[in-house]
Amino acid sequence: MGILQVLKTQLLCHLIICYVFLVSGFIINLLQLCTLPLWYINKQLARRINCRLGYSVSSQLVALLEWWSGTECTLYTDPESYPFYGKENAIVVLNHNFEIDFMTGWTFCERFGVLGSSKVLAKKELSFVPVIGWMWYFLEIVFCKRKWEEDRKTVVQSLHNLRDYPEYFWFLLHCEGTRFTEKKHKISMEVAEKKGQPKLKYHLLPRTKGFCVTVQNLRGTGESFLAFKGTVHLQLLVPIDLHIILLCQLTQDEFQEHYRQTGRFPGPITSPPRRPWALLNWLFWVCLLVYPLCMLLLQMLLSESTFTVVCTFVFCLAVSVGIRWMIGQTEIDKGSNYGNKEMQINNN
Repeated sequence: MGILQVLKTQLLCHLIICYVFLVSGFIINLLQLCTLPLWYINKQLARRINCRLGYSVSSQLVALLEWWSGTECTLYTDPESYPFYGKENAIVVLNHNFEIDFMTGWTFCERFGVLGSSKVLAKKELSFVPVIGWMWYFLEIVFCKRKWEEDRKTVVQSLHNLRDYPEYFWFLLHCEGTRFTEKKHKISMEVAEKKGQPKLKYHLLPRTKGFCVTVQNLRGTGESFLAFKGTVHLQLLVPIDLHIILLCQLTQDEFQEHYRQTGRFPGPITSPPRRPWALLNWLFWVCLLVYPLCMLLLQMLLSESTFTVVCTFVFCLAVSVGIRWMIGQTEIDKGSNYGNKEMQINNN
């Protein structure tokens, strides 16, 4: 095992990475707050500035995925469509099987230059989360409470506000509405059987309300429709209805079966190149924030105060526990109960 591989396993490195992300995130959130007066003077300029500020946060996670973990991205796509990626608005549909599915979407957004302006349909609770949630607020992310009677007006208005967005953006959407688990899959297929719809082996029955409203309200903005399943890509034309959504899921089910049997998806393979900007942004924040942290810790240790040393140790331990707790909340077995109730699925 090389030195770099050993460093990647060290708790101290993990703490430094999280420290840089959190502190830089709070700084960026403060800068975003300062753009509020500009919003009333030049809304489009404020939007462009927030895209760059948002990129400085989200690209740090992408940099860790691409450069720290060495993750490779393989895209199965139509070669004729490839040149248009990142050069037009798109609704991107992803399935939700793993803890880092959102990172897959962000990585593709980064490689096609639309990470800073990317949008999602997210649950309202996330808007209160420091750094990511606050950043999303200034990026005009569409938040919902997962109660359609309450969401209908706010979601439609939020989507309508994006029609004059000054940057190309990809709207990332989990069409299944929740993360895949065996329990949710069982309930979903029971509902599919009752409704006379095809059963899916690797996916949940798609939830159509949020998807259809998104398509209807973004129609006419020059959008295309992309669907990702891990590294698989399909492209369909709008308008979209339930039959096409089910067709998309069925096709992806077939693709997933093909992958299980052969180790690859069908179709031509393309590997979008990594861009250096995410790494450079992360290194900038590391250089800016790690030096003062080291000086502070050094002064505390040299103070020869037992109380100071103990407080420093307790603080680092608390940060470690907190980080591990936050990571644990993204695990599949800690996921939302949304989709576990048959009544909720029948409401679609």
